[in-house]
Amino acid sequence: MRDDLLRFDGAQERDPAVDAWLSERAGELGAMAREWFEVMRECGDEVRELVHDGCPVACLGDAPFGYVNVFTAHVNVGFFHGAALKDPAGLLAGTGKRMRHVKLRPGTPTNAAALRDLIEGAYRDIKGRVENG
Repeated sequence: MRDDLLRFDGAQERDPAVDAWLSERAGELGAMAREWFEVMRECGDEVRELVHDGCPVACLGDAPFGYVNVFTAHVNVGFFHGAALKDPAGLLAGTGKRMRHVKLRPGTPTNAAALRDLIEGAYRDIKGRVENG
């Protein structure tokens, strides 16, 4: 059977490199990234993490479901299978085959409940993909 899931080696329950990355991001953007990555960490006991392509990634075991990244003027909260997520609030951006992200900007209100639902939905989605092949 062919496994089409993206897998990352080295994911840990609490990766010191992720904590270092998050602590190095100062100000409001850093606080936003820390807040939403913590929501990913809280999705379940099986959540693992690592730094991949220069940003923190949350995984179910070795299968990634979400990430955060800090840019000059915004934070992305991204989803590896975001194109499959239900997004009734219309937060997701991107046009790729699989990935989507939510762009957060300081001073711009965030629909926190909808973003939390997306994160939890991404976790449930990857759990289903891992468990059901």
